[in-house]
Amino acid sequence: MKTFKMTLLATSIAVLAGCNSSDDNDDNKVSIAPKDEASLAWYQNSAAEVTTAESVAQAIDNAKGSAKNIILFVGDGMGVSTVTAGRILEGQQQGMTGEENMLSFDDFPFSGLSKTYNTNQQTPDSAGTMTAMMSGVKSKAGVIGVSEDVVRADCVSSQGTELATALELAEIAGKSTGIVSTARITHATPAATYAKSPERNWEDDGDMPQAARDAGCLDIADQLIQFEDLLEARVNGGADSTYIDGIDVVMGGGRRSFLPNDASANSLDAVSTIEGDRTDGRNLITEWQTEYPTGSYIMDQAGFDAIDPTATTKVLGLFNESHMHYEADRANDGQGEPSLSEMTSKAIDVLDNNENGFFLMVESGRIDHGHHAGSAYNALTDTVEFANAVKAAVEGTDPEDTLIIVTADHSHVFTIAGYPTRGNPILGKVVTNDSNGEPLSEPALAADDMPYTTLAYTNGMGFHDLGSETDADAVYSEAIVSGRADISAVNTESTGFHQEALVPMSSETHAGEDVGIYAVGPGAQLITGTNEQNIIFHVMNHAGNLLEQAENRL
Repeated sequence: MKTFKMTLLATSIAVLAGCNSSDDNDDNKVSIAPKDEASLAWYQNSAAEVTTAESVAQAIDNAKGSAKNIILFVGDGMGVSTVTAGRILEGQQQGMTGEENMLSFDDFPFSGLSKTYNTNQQTPDSAGTMTAMMSGVKSKAGVIGVSEDVVRADCVSSQGTELATALELAEIAGKSTGIVSTARITHATPAATYAKSPERNWEDDGDMPQAARDAGCLDIADQLIQFEDLLEARVNGGADSTYIDGIDVVMGGGRRSFLPNDASANSLDAVSTIEGDRTDGRNLITEWQTEYPTGSYIMDQAGFDAIDPTATTKVLGLFNESHMHYEADRANDGQGEPSLSEMTSKAIDVLDNNENGFFLMVESGRIDHGHHAGSAYNALTDTVEFANAVKAAVEGTDPEDTLIIVTADHSHVFTIAGYPTRGNPILGKVVTNDSNGEPLSEPALAADDMPYTTLAYTNGMGFHDLGSETDADAVYSEAIVSGRADISAVNTESTGFHQEALVPMSSETHAGEDVGIYAVGPGAQLITGTNEQNIIFHVMNHAGNLLEQAENRL
């Protein structure tokens, strides 16, 4: 048997030859991660919670290999308060008071909580958290697909610490694979499905120091385009393998990292004078087209609509120079962009042509960006569209053979407060009840005699009234506003309203509390209670029997 030459800590089934190990593995201590010893071995052993708990032994036996297809949905930054507010907003958009509404994944039969910390940070970032979910091992903030042994942004230190991902195992096992995101496809969350990098910001070669390139590290965009060759090199020394045929569906933003720094390579809807950021002169899009001559490269709504999923085997869709538009701002794209739910449906229709099944990761990356900009409107409208995408996946698959997991990588410092009356507009000013429990006619006033909103942020750029602006990022051209503002005459439900923040900062930050995990389909019963975030990988691995199938192929 050829060895899979990447670290894979998956005690839920087996450990591949060549895997890093530790004598601590025999301890099987899974209760508390030592603060000064957050080791690979501890996270490896935490998988025992999935596979050895006596109370769920029968459920585990039944779950093994029961999922032909696996879909992991990641609402980037979608903490519990975001889910709650998004649920209310969707309900109010449908004419309800809102609180009684259920988002599509609220109805899933199994749920639990995920502890999101990185091994070196109490409040995490997306690179370390997605590495945990995709590889089964927690790691540092800022690093992708490598263990915590690395020094961030040090190429040499990362060599030999690479982790295998669920997508890679699915690829080796002969399944179709796909990645969909509204962020740049080279951004931390989608990148953690396929890339290995000690620095999340190395999205293209122009982002990398010369020393890192000289040491043999590849930028993230390059790793995506070379995915098939790189994976073959890791598992069997580079010999061609029919069961490894490359990622089948890639859709998101981030064209700039694939194009040379040359205006002649600009796309039709390029925003910058020179769209591409690559300094090596390569056009990775044309390289992909050469590698997959029957594949379809698309960059706009018309190209997306023209894809026939019954006749298409490979799709590369890069719909924007940087991130795709917010859902509320999507109509302003020059050439048109598909929605997240449209991309999800199309991806499933292409991937399910494989009788061996598929693995698909879908990220709503702009929930996170809306929060960073202090715009609850953008964060929540993208959350509602994320729920639409989950609904599309449920409707487009068979619950008997498809495991769907919905979660977040981390939360945000986003609050719902102030005792508003039932049905009060979630984006509005707080209106409380009188002594009879009936809503008052005017907004409540704080101790400074000014009204306040139900939704707010602990930190960030603070209050801004940008009117009908639908792009939350427009706020970054404004000055930071500290302290309270009189919003008596301001329409806080407008698309361009940005909530007040307590601590003035150039961007709102992530938060460190647990996030939800919601699951349906074969293996979903393993999602329950409070879990280390890396358990999500082990559940997918076990339900899909990914490692065993991959070993059999090797």
